[in-house]
Amino acid sequence: MARTVVDLANERKKCDFDVEELTNYIDGDAISTHKRRQLENKVLSVKELFDVVPEEYLSHKEKYENAIRKSVLLYKVLEEIKDPNETEMQNARTFFRSLLPFAIFKDNSPFSLHYSMFVPAIIAQANDEQKKYWLKRAMNTEIIGTYAQTELGHGTFIRGLETTATYDVETEEFVLHSPTLTAYKWWPGSLAHTANYCVVMAQLNIKGKNYGIQPFMVQLRDENTHMPLSGIKLGEIGAKLGFNTVNNGFLGFDQHRIPRDRMLMKNAQVSKDGVFTRKTDSKLTYGTMVYVRVMIVNSMANHLARSVTIAVRYSAVRKQSQINTDQPEVQVMDFLTQQHKLFVAIASSHAIRITAAWLWDKYEKVTKDMEAGKSDGLPELHALACCLKAVSSADASDMVITCSRACGGHGYILSSNLPQIYGLIAAACIYEGENTVLLLQTARSLVKAWEQNARGEKLSSTVSYIADTRPFGKWENSVEGIIKGFERVAACKLSAAVSTRNKYLKSGLSPEESWNMTSVQLVAVSEAHCRALILSTYKAEVDRKAQHLSAPLKRAMYQLVELYATYWSLQKLGDLLLYTSMSESDVQQLRQNYESLLLKIRPNAVGLVDGFDFRDEILNSTLGAYDGRVYERLMEEALKSPLNAEPVNRSFHQYLKPFMQGKL
Repeated sequence: MARTVVDLANERKKCDFDVEELTNYIDGDAISTHKRRQLENKVLSVKELFDVVPEEYLSHKEKYENAIRKSVLLYKVLEEIKDPNETEMQNARTFFRSLLPFAIFKDNSPFSLHYSMFVPAIIAQANDEQKKYWLKRAMNTEIIGTYAQTELGHGTFIRGLETTATYDVETEEFVLHSPTLTAYKWWPGSLAHTANYCVVMAQLNIKGKNYGIQPFMVQLRDENTHMPLSGIKLGEIGAKLGFNTVNNGFLGFDQHRIPRDRMLMKNAQVSKDGVFTRKTDSKLTYGTMVYVRVMIVNSMANHLARSVTIAVRYSAVRKQSQINTDQPEVQVMDFLTQQHKLFVAIASSHAIRITAAWLWDKYEKVTKDMEAGKSDGLPELHALACCLKAVSSADASDMVITCSRACGGHGYILSSNLPQIYGLIAAACIYEGENTVLLLQTARSLVKAWEQNARGEKLSSTVSYIADTRPFGKWENSVEGIIKGFERVAACKLSAAVSTRNKYLKSGLSPEESWNMTSVQLVAVSEAHCRALILSTYKAEVDRKAQHLSAPLKRAMYQLVELYATYWSLQKLGDLLLYTSMSESDVQQLRQNYESLLLKIRPNAVGLVDGFDFRDEILNSTLGAYDGRVYERLMEEALKSPLNAEPVNRSFHQYLKPFMQGKL
């Protein structure tokens, strides 16, 4: 057995809990683990889904065409193995919530928007008759769709969208038009060459009056020839940092007409004679965005878990330098600095995953309430989804970069898969709402809560800490004490921001100008609120779910909770020192606690990432494979480069030789 494999095997012997128990805990239960593994075994046994030549060596055009090939094959495989006891939507969600796509597409599938946004938009926005027709066609892939909201000139500011849908009473049609270049839809995945239908968000105009943003089902291409229809301009937006197989595109309309029944009319309708009626709260039109943001939070946990699995396994194999000069080189994971880089990423993945599950439960409850005509919970859900999407994507982005750097030069190589994972996470910081804008949206909700509390009104549980006006008391270096400290920081920052805004208002600035002048503080308020929320949710959910775990695993889970809380308290020392009773001795104790926790977690590090139970195909990494054959895999992948197919490249004879002989 190779030495590198022995090192990793020895790490697994140190683990003091049952890794399978951890896997079941992460999946929900043993049955869910079994079901997931069955699906993975069936899908990943199809050899045609994998590339002989790594996709990074393909051209941009070849990558897309290869991704379409695999997407079609993957759909056929899933059709053959789908669970007959589940609906089409349940089967689709089971697959796309898993990480199987990343075993097949490093940059994601061209079909991803079809399932993640097109189908949910039909479910959320179509009336019963429309849903029956369009959902059947979508789930049977008679059509492939996407969702077009963002424009070249407008993103998060939905009211600013320029695409128009003007109702023609005489013909009973909507006329879709892009009045300017900036009105072109820009970014939707699948839009460029894959999708032939699209849910388009446009400004509805009837008889000269605007009725706001409404969703429209628009056919983009002929179902037989796939040629763009008259009045529709389509194309791809070009190469990006990541998602290069998703086929992001642009879409422009030139007086394109669609029938009246192509407006999705669950929440609002237009009659034949042009009468607009709204059945429900206009905010429900944006339900698809909330759904996607909830999904993004969960995906951040998964991407982070993949990255830290790669980095921890590599750190157990890589030997570099000495701690004691009279001793051999050690595993880089023995350095406390390496533990500091990586262990919080393990804890963060659990914190984000657990908070995502908690958020999903809230989403489902609010959705059911809305179906019953009650939308009271939507504003809070919107505020939670905004800040959690922003903070989870920002944290994951920072920590994946750290994981990559923790692997040294090898983490920079594409075959490590860390650069590709970073590309996927970096995009999440800007799509479905740029993070700063989302934090400001949460801030509006927090300011309203502050004002409600000032009026003596009851607050929701997620902001109830605002009402606690008691003196802070003595600082406690416990998880509970840290959570209390973060809640105090959030409340004090909110108070200061509201005070600043009010001063600007009194100075004569308009409400909008006052808000803008306070916006830097407000962003900090939202982040502080979100930190407190994640900390409290993480601790509460572990308290609730870990009681049935064995003593060793329960201890390991609480060590991660404590590490996460302690890490962030040290990261936010300035805030805690300013707004709480934390002292210098408390800080020194926190640092000692943190270093002690790193040492306690160290023997279980490999076991903790093994518990994520990622197959090698899903990690898709030369550095993170289960067997630890890092150096062999790096060389094997290097030899796949087309440049290594011949000892002398033609450029030598064409350019180098004449240049070196002075004949060029």
